[in-house]
Amino acid sequence: MAQVFHRSADVLFRVAIIGAVLGGGALTLIGSAIYRSPLVTRQGIFREQPIPFSHQRHVGGNDIDCRYCHTSVEDSNFAGIPPTETCMGCHSQLLVDAPLLEPVHASWKSGEPLKWTRIYDLPDFVYFDHSVHIAKGVGCTTCHGDIAGMPITYKAETLHMAWCLRCHKAPEKFLRPAEDIFNPYYEPPSGSGQIALGKALIEKNNVKVEQLTDCSICHR
Repeated sequence: MAQVFHRSADVLFRVAIIGAVLGGGALTLIGSAIYRSPLVTRQGIFREQPIPFSHQRHVGGNDIDCRYCHTSVEDSNFAGIPPTETCMGCHSQLLVDAPLLEPVHASWKSGEPLKWTRIYDLPDFVYFDHSVHIAKGVGCTTCHGDIAGMPITYKAETLHMAWCLRCHKAPEKFLRPAEDIFNPYYEPPSGSGQIALGKALIEKNNVKVEQLTDCSICHR
């Protein structure tokens, strides 16, 4: 019987299989890199805002507590975006004629709220509650990074599920005392000190560690 395929066909077939495997692996790595890149996560990227609000000046320079602007953060799943009235609590007297603050004064006069661009925006299928995290001992900078050092606010973390699970799998590594929740300069104890503190806070704050990795905690 005559040979149907040329002898080189076997070599070509093997090369094709190897190429497909390597190509698939390369595509997986490229896709993973894109998924984790700022192109998708927007981590570390400054977003345009109606005014160039500086946490560095307000928090770092003037020592304004987070709760002055984010009034609902202890009682609601939303931290809350401050209304123009909050801004005018200071800026009706301070920097009244500053050109950068013209949108604030225009908003106050017209009654139209400023249209802030959200920095942290979770998908609809993810449930997150600020008040619960604060009550259990998670500090602002754990998720929001060095907020007191940001001249313009940017997203400090990816908010990917794997990132969230770091804390949900081992909360003792991240919890802090209630008096330091809103402290932008908080430094955790080193080494085993943080673990001991965290375990004590888990018990004190009634953290149900066994439930933290249940899908229904975040996906409801």
